[in-house]
Amino acid sequence: MGLLEGKVALVTGGAQGIGLAVATRYVEEGARVMLADLDGAAAQEAAATLGESAAGCAADVVDDGDVIRMIDATIDAFGRLDVLVNNAGITRDASLAKMTLAEFRQVIDVHLQGTWLGMKAALPVMKAQGEGGAIINMSSISGKIGNFGQSNYAAAKAGIVGMTKSVAREGAKHAIRVNAIQPGLIDSAMTRAMPQDIFAAKEADVPMKRAGQPEEVAGVAVFLASELSSYCTGITIEVAGGRHM
Repeated sequence: MGLLEGKVALVTGGAQGIGLAVATRYVEEGARVMLADLDGAAAQEAAATLGESAAGCAADVVDDGDVIRMIDATIDAFGRLDVLVNNAGITRDASLAKMTLAEFRQVIDVHLQGTWLGMKAALPVMKAQGEGGAIINMSSISGKIGNFGQSNYAAAKAGIVGMTKSVAREGAKHAIRVNAIQPGLIDSAMTRAMPQDIFAAKEADVPMKRAGQPEEVAGVAVFLASELSSYCTGITIEVAGGRHM
């Protein structure tokens, strides 16, 4: 029996990176998983690699109609919803002087509004089921310390922490736990796009002297979705190798 046996999860931004790593671990732990992504075809292709326990759908997390449809698609495919992972995200990095209002709003909308819409749609479904649930919101270490050129991203990721605590208070009496993860430097396509010397400098700043792997974030997501964290709500767990502790 896996840690998530019998559970149904929905992971946004599930076609690649951390989202796909989380979905993969969830399936390994016995869950059935819906992978939602802006690129619906990629979500379906990724789900196909995970077998019959996974499915994929298209969803723009900024669109409230799309968010409701991805919840409905999950229930249509698997009958219920026990776990929501709000993982979808983008970056539009630039210094404050060079960042456009459109770039600021894009990042705020995808991360902050997208997470809010996901929780707003999932919470009543979990309440109606009457068996509790788990919501996991993907923040970032940038939301704790700020990064140069990320005033939009840092603001959104810090906001996710506060929003997580507020909704955790609302869900607690229904046994719906709401927690957040703050990844640090994670080895992904996005971070590997950095110049090699900058990536190496960031790794050297990590006490563990390496970047994390998406699977290491996924391990924490399993913990927060499972009964191992049954008395944890409103918390934020850093997965950053000790960086900025």
